[in-house]
Amino acid sequence: HMFGSLAALDSLLQEVAAIEIPKVSKVSNRRSVASIGSGSILSKSAGDECLYDQSDSHEVKVAKLKAKIQELKAENGVFADKYAPSLRRRVNINKLVKHHHNYLRQVVGVGAWIRTTRKGRGLIFVKLYDGTTAHELQVVVPDTLQNFEVISRAGVGTAVFAVGEIIPSLGKEQSVEMQAIEIRIVGECDPVEYPLAGKRLPLEHLRTIQHLRPRSAVMGAVNRVRNTLAFATHNFFQNAGYVYVHTPLITASDCEGAGEMFQVTTLIKDDDFAHKLPNGKPDFSKDFFKRPAMLTVSGQLNGEIYAHAFSSIYTFGPTFRAENSMTKRHLAEFWMIEPEIAFADLKENADIAEAYLKFCLQSALDHNPEDLRVLEEFEIRIRAARAKGAKKDEKSPTNWHDVPLRIRLHNIINNTFARVTYTEAINILLKVVEGGHKFEEAVHWGMDMGSEHERYLCEKHFMKPTIVTDYPKDIKAFYMRLNDDGKTVAAMDVLVPGVGELIGGSQREERLDVLERRIQEGGMELEDYSWYLDLRKYGSVPHSGFGAGFGRLVCYTTGMEHIRDVIPFPRYPGHADY
Repeated sequence: HMFGSLAALDSLLQEVAAIEIPKVSKVSNRRSVASIGSGSILSKSAGDECLYDQSDSHEVKVAKLKAKIQELKAENGVFADKYAPSLRRRVNINKLVKHHHNYLRQVVGVGAWIRTTRKGRGLIFVKLYDGTTAHELQVVVPDTLQNFEVISRAGVGTAVFAVGEIIPSLGKEQSVEMQAIEIRIVGECDPVEYPLAGKRLPLEHLRTIQHLRPRSAVMGAVNRVRNTLAFATHNFFQNAGYVYVHTPLITASDCEGAGEMFQVTTLIKDDDFAHKLPNGKPDFSKDFFKRPAMLTVSGQLNGEIYAHAFSSIYTFGPTFRAENSMTKRHLAEFWMIEPEIAFADLKENADIAEAYLKFCLQSALDHNPEDLRVLEEFEIRIRAARAKGAKKDEKSPTNWHDVPLRIRLHNIINNTFARVTYTEAINILLKVVEGGHKFEEAVHWGMDMGSEHERYLCEKHFMKPTIVTDYPKDIKAFYMRLNDDGKTVAAMDVLVPGVGELIGGSQREERLDVLERRIQEGGMELEDYSWYLDLRKYGSVPHSGFGAGFGRLVCYTTGMEHIRDVIPFPRYPGHADY
């Protein structure tokens, strides 16, 4: 068999080349070439002639053995420079498509899964995917193949190892295709039971099978774009000289002062606290950390420590919030990008946030054009389905998503972000309310704008990303620098169409007395933030930073509307599977 014999022959060839003094006297039925390979197919039965004379030198003997191996390879119908690859000698589809000119008329092996099969006259067209690209490899399987009938019955999801010659494709969907020499089924998949066997499965269904949904075309595209954005994040900050800092996941500080944090404790025994105070509350002095500890909501405070030592740093890791929210924008576990920049004011902070966002979008356009095409087509189908389901007398409102995905991304990159103060934004919203527009939550100065207000500003009014600055101090965190008016802080939110708030940041309060007062106003203890206050005692400088929700960035780039569809394993109230 081609796979077995060629693998054995190649192994033999390597072993023969490695030996200096082959311990071979003659070839007989006693497998006297066993030292060259225990499974050697060069063993002869009694009466066969020797491969070499006993008077031959060792070098001649080795040379003759090599020649015999090459002869046997030729007898198998495949020459040394063009033979069936083993599983270890495979080419991924992404490399095959990108560099197809290098593989034309070459025999290669591809490990992948079946997406579709289509029968023709005396052959089958099999579409394979391996997750490395949105492209699929078409394999033409002739009926002369030994296991043709088996392959023709193989369903979607079946894992195969296909070997064949890469040739120019006559089809419009691909530049090259594979003319199959052999296809081995590696892992079977019953199409009747397989949850992904159907076509155009809704995202709601895919959320119920998170262990299988990465295999779908849409989720594959989303996750490849997510990968690109993660890599772009590191590229952006590393190229600018930032230091990457790993901040702790377990903390005793509430960065946001909101109290919506997950408790970390070892005190719970038999559904109750093992150690309690006289008042019935848990005695955290007996806990692992000897004090209350939580999962972090942000790495910012820790990041400020390192910004005062390295000037510019960034963090990129998971954060947690115990907010009982089931909206499309919220998760209990999510990833954040948080740079901190010493000597930077709010304007520079906003400039960096805008540049970072544009860099990420350009990276996706450069590295994931096929994935964005898949996502754009998916978005068009969703929009068409919604329009079909709408009532005849119901007009579909103009939506940001009506603009094709890739055009939206280009528009963001090629335009300067709008900038407006919070007070100016509230006045804009009040005017549209006077004109008859209705919001679910009434508009007034001092409110914490909701998604409907944020999206109106960037989607309807400015029609591009919008940076809102100088928010009321009472709705922002204690560490944000108090403005001269005493009412607002030097805060900023970057609002993007289709998502709302994507980035939140501020100039940090560098004045010790003001920061102490803000901590106390928030009902927190100065002692808990003594180390944070020390940063203002010893060489304090103006500094700024922001936090970008990575999940929301992926939503924005891929056009996905629900944040649960852009993270591998979403965590939200009642759901911590896998």
